[in-house]
Amino acid sequence: MITVQISSIDNTETILKSGYSLSIQLKKNFGIVWFLNSFETKDQIEISINKIIDNFELRHTKIFIIENKNESIDIFCERVESSFLFLQLQNTKSKSIQNSLKQCRNLRIPYILWKTNFEKLNLDQVIVPVGFLEEEVEKAQFASAFGRFSNSSIHLLLANDYGSKAMNNAAKMISLFDKFDFKHNQVKAKTDSFKIEFESIQFAYQVNGGIIIISASRDYGLDDLFFGPKEYHVIRKSDLPILLVNPRGDLYALCD
Repeated sequence: MITVQISSIDNTETILKSGYSLSIQLKKNFGIVWFLNSFETKDQIEISINKIIDNFELRHTKIFIIENKNESIDIFCERVESSFLFLQLQNTKSKSIQNSLKQCRNLRIPYILWKTNFEKLNLDQVIVPVGFLEEEVEKAQFASAFGRFSNSSIHLLLANDYGSKAMNNAAKMISLFDKFDFKHNQVKAKTDSFKIEFESIQFAYQVNGGIIIISASRDYGLDDLFFGPKEYHVIRKSDLPILLVNPRGDLYALCD
């Protein structure tokens, strides 16, 4: 299932149409989830969501209104077997983004924090920055899904590192893309693995990219707790959707 979490009825057209379009491309069910606040009633929210569904012609949409205060978004996604999450951002203030990232920290599926100024998701050109960490390779399976079902062109932006880890990661991705004959190319970045995600934003604008796939932070350091992790800063800076992939903590050691 492709799931869209909304918390406001306003400014939902692009996020819902993007999620719905992706569900058709990936041949998945489509669902809308709303976590009920204490001042809201289930009937009221259900009526409002049904009006949106009718207005946007989102056929066969499933509605989930969560009243259980103990059910987090990651628990919900596992319960309904969601494979992709769009999460509506009410604003781009620091607290809103940080809270949303915290909600998604334990997700095992890819997710997008959706800004209200985003246009409908365009998957013609997919940007994948490639750094030196092991988990970078995980992004290949999601880029491959876009290559297979959305006929996307995949642009690998290779970090300009001294070592060979980033190049090895890119080689593993390319071997997968070649196996299925996906359209792809590789470009050498000007920056290293620590700044590659920020350069990928500018690169995306140059090639009319529609989405950037990045790995979320594996662990939070002291600076991340005070000033926000790298993905927080990338999301704030980008006017394009950022697809986040959480590293699997059970697959990697604490240090490389």
